[in-house]
Amino acid sequence: MTKMFWRTLLVYPAALGAALAFSGSALAAEPASLDSLLNADSVSLDDAEKSADKPAAEPIAAPTELASANAPAEAPASTAPVSVEALSNEPVQLAQVTSVSELSDVQPSDWAYTALQRLVEEYGCIEGYPDRTYRGNRALTRYEFAAGLNACLDVVVQLIGPDGDLDTIRRLQEEFAAELATLRGRVDTIEADVAELEANQFSTTTKLRGQLDAHLIVPIDEPIVQGLPGEDPQDEEVTFDYRARLNFDTSFTGEDRLRIRLQANSGQTGLTAVPGGLANGGGSSSSIFSEDAASGEDNVALNDVYYSFPIGSRISAIIAANSITTDDFVTSTIVPFDGPSVADFGGPQFYDIFSGGSSFAAGVNFAFTDNLILDLGYATDDSDNPNEGIFENYSYIAQLNLLDVGPFNVAATYIDGDQEGIDYTAAGLVSLNFGNFEVGGYYSYIDLDDGETDSWMGGISISDFLGAGNTLGGYYGRSPIFPDGALDTIDRNPYVAEVYYEIGLNEFFTLTPAVIYSDPNQPGDGFGDALYGVLRSTFNF
Repeated sequence: MTKMFWRTLLVYPAALGAALAFSGSALAAEPASLDSLLNADSVSLDDAEKSADKPAAEPIAAPTELASANAPAEAPASTAPVSVEALSNEPVQLAQVTSVSELSDVQPSDWAYTALQRLVEEYGCIEGYPDRTYRGNRALTRYEFAAGLNACLDVVVQLIGPDGDLDTIRRLQEEFAAELATLRGRVDTIEADVAELEANQFSTTTKLRGQLDAHLIVPIDEPIVQGLPGEDPQDEEVTFDYRARLNFDTSFTGEDRLRIRLQANSGQTGLTAVPGGLANGGGSSSSIFSEDAASGEDNVALNDVYYSFPIGSRISAIIAANSITTDDFVTSTIVPFDGPSVADFGGPQFYDIFSGGSSFAAGVNFAFTDNLILDLGYATDDSDNPNEGIFENYSYIAQLNLLDVGPFNVAATYIDGDQEGIDYTAAGLVSLNFGNFEVGGYYSYIDLDDGETDSWMGGISISDFLGAGNTLGGYYGRSPIFPDGALDTIDRNPYVAEVYYEIGLNEFFTLTPAVIYSDPNQPGDGFGDALYGVLRSTFNF
């Protein structure tokens, strides 16, 4: 059936081209005799003589869209009267041609040259005069039209084949009539379902995206860790922690995004001996020194409210009502562990020192080139408090990024704000990407009111390790050290190491086992090393 379909498509141009060629140009054929004119019921001798006194038909004008701009004008046909003797001449024998170039009066500049070339060379159903001319401007008689069309139809029949293929097509249509009707009905049903979905869809501009992270945390050496200030040290047991997010992302132009996020969690952050706890854990880790990390147990809260949008081709901006601060403004945090790591320590810790972001925030990104980008951001905690306003309890950040310059990605960061005990933070970040193997880290300097401290981290990441979409990574680093009284917290000098293996089982489910080590390095009883085994399951939908 497929063969016959293509054959039919093949011969259609022949039939159509023949009709156009024979109706629009002249083909040599047998002229009408005087007897046929005299014996015709509707034609008299007077009519014949009147017809003979008329000039020959004018050439048919070439269609505008096919006429060649450089083609020379055709010579007009002779307007000499046709005599009765000329009408009584014997029929002229036609000459078969196999190439349009054999017709001496047909030029490539003629508007119908391509049509004639196909009819002669592909279908072989055009003939010329014995003198190898085509006489394209000569008027066409009905007999000539019938003779030429019949010749092309013979070619059509030969191409289709005499073995009853047309009957086969008709038989197959009848045989599969029920199946075709069923298919047509299914298509109609699908169209109706699509129309109903479009009429009842949640929104034409908003998409719902969700993520669920669940953690099984196993203290391997049963560490004894310090709780919040004022609490006694205690043994840490096996725990289960979760965080669920629903993101409503709306776009009005295709390039902007309005996000409203609902979030619920277990309310307790695991890895109590590790600064920041879990990266995707149940407790808030907006600050590594926050005492309300366990808030929000099983309660749904509004976590993100922001609108990001482009300003031209090189500038983008963001305005937020909550949960946007420091590293949320930057184009890249550079280090390859920020995201796949199980512990929050995998993201540069110096970003989390300053408060701000629980209320109003605004930022802008300037892309000077595709590689050089400047990020600026300002965030505050009490913009809705008339006694505080947007200029109290604030932080601001500036980061200059140089991205994808060979294997190098580097950034320089400055953070300042209204933070008790801290003046400012300056940091440098770097990574070298060698394809599937990446090395990265950072160093930060923190100027305190009564001194100074620093933090650093470095490690490697191997993508597509033992399978496409899998990532093996590891890092080691130190969190900032603070004297007594700074940030209302205890002395800190923790070192953290992690090895993780992110396994992408499919586009919806990721499994990440990890081993995490922490050395709080604190004086006194109850502060020992901690070793954890963690299994994180992530569902994206």
